[in-house]
Amino acid sequence: MNNTRAKKEGNSISRRSFLGRSAATAAGLTIIPRHVMGGTGLKAPSDLPNIAGIGIAAQGGGDIRNIAPKEVPTTQEYRRAATERKGWAGIPSQGGFAPPQPAPAAPAAAGGTLPAGFNPNSAVQSGAADSLTVKYGNIYALCDVDTDYAAHMFKGYPSAKQYTDFRKMIDAEKSLDGVVIATPDHTHAVIAAYAMAAGLAVFVEKPMTKTIYEARKLAELAKRFNVVTQMGNQGHNTEGTYLTQEWIQSGKIGFVREVHMWSNRPSWPQGYMARPKEEKVPKSLDYDLWLGPAPMKPYAAAAVHFNWRGLRDYGTGAMGDMGAHTFDAPILALNLGMPTEIQATSTPFSEDYLPQGESVTYKFPARGASPEVIVTWQDGGLKPPRPYSLEDGRQLREALYIGDKGMIMHGTHGANPELIPDEPGFFVEPWLERPKNVYIDFCEAITEGRKAKNDFEISAKLTEIMLLTNIAVVSQQINTTLKYDAENMRITNLPEANDYFHYEYRKGWEKYLEV
Repeated sequence: MNNTRAKKEGNSISRRSFLGRSAATAAGLTIIPRHVMGGTGLKAPSDLPNIAGIGIAAQGGGDIRNIAPKEVPTTQEYRRAATERKGWAGIPSQGGFAPPQPAPAAPAAAGGTLPAGFNPNSAVQSGAADSLTVKYGNIYALCDVDTDYAAHMFKGYPSAKQYTDFRKMIDAEKSLDGVVIATPDHTHAVIAAYAMAAGLAVFVEKPMTKTIYEARKLAELAKRFNVVTQMGNQGHNTEGTYLTQEWIQSGKIGFVREVHMWSNRPSWPQGYMARPKEEKVPKSLDYDLWLGPAPMKPYAAAAVHFNWRGLRDYGTGAMGDMGAHTFDAPILALNLGMPTEIQATSTPFSEDYLPQGESVTYKFPARGASPEVIVTWQDGGLKPPRPYSLEDGRQLREALYIGDKGMIMHGTHGANPELIPDEPGFFVEPWLERPKNVYIDFCEAITEGRKAKNDFEISAKLTEIMLLTNIAVVSQQINTTLKYDAENMRITNLPEANDYFHYEYRKGWEKYLEV
């Protein structure tokens, strides 16, 4: 295990280092698991990593509840009431929202589909963890810049130490083993870098970062500090994602030359619209810290919390929010590297907001005997054309692979893959090792001193591919297919597009990536 923080504090042995060693040799002490003491087979709290949540009100709350159940039952109603009172609820955007669509029912056990009743996206896997009873980590501390917005989580874990500034928490809490970061996209990189420099394991929600430069920087820092890392791409570890890999790599649908993906997001304001008018900052919110490295702009309730996703200063739009859940499986199944070309069109957008809908095309080069692959992404209610070979009445799922011998479809998170045409009795012998869900994998990687399944080395590449979308979208008026040199992180045929690989941090924040 990494001993970075221990070195910074002298010769003392860090708890992270201790957890990663055998109980028989770590500092001459022995941690006795609960099952040895006659318990139920669950791990004792001393065997579990001490976890802190940073950004805990919404998605981060689900992440924390996937690691350990609440100590005191509280409901999301407390947060909703605060949201409605303070005007944080979604506001209409130009063109309205794309209507949400229910997930398809699990297919029957026929034609190469999943067994009846099998759901690769269980409650724990997908984030709906209010019924979780197993504890995978100790919720040691919680941190959020808005104490009202996060009150339901602070109340739910009364034994956790409470903070508003992640830096003060990391500096003060020497018993921490890892952090779970679910803040707005624009603050992911600086918080993750600060935590890794302190020797902490880091779980950061998707997208890993707001910019491609940040993604590469975090991957570099993770390697340098030798810490456990994981991106919160919950579908990476699902059964459906692994089945898709095995079906495609077994050659069942032949060579795949096209992949089409779509999302019904955004479900927040985006489009050709102006930034909301300035309002008074609530006393419960540290707005300066919420902004972090982003430019100083007046506070508006409708620009923070859930709605930040659509603003170009803070979010990465529908691709950043949902792309990882859909794009990950084809990258794994087809062993895709970086694209060499990308082009995009979209609905109108403004200086402040990302577009309501976009259509993006990537070209991935051939890999050995595998041919070039064209990958498309659409969002905002847009969908790819329905294949003529897809029978009437069959739902077009969020990912469609077209091979020269057949097709495969699945939902987000790799959910419920389907072979097309159906083939009764179809079966591929599993050969890929199935990991546990991302939360268990992260916690166990800390205690076992190993890499997590979806560490920054892997997820930085996925993040880079996703974020190329936004560069292509803002460059579309040039009517040029962007040529991408991934080795040098450059658009070779449109130099001005390279300005979007990063942005100038607000003064004082750049130092966090320069560790």
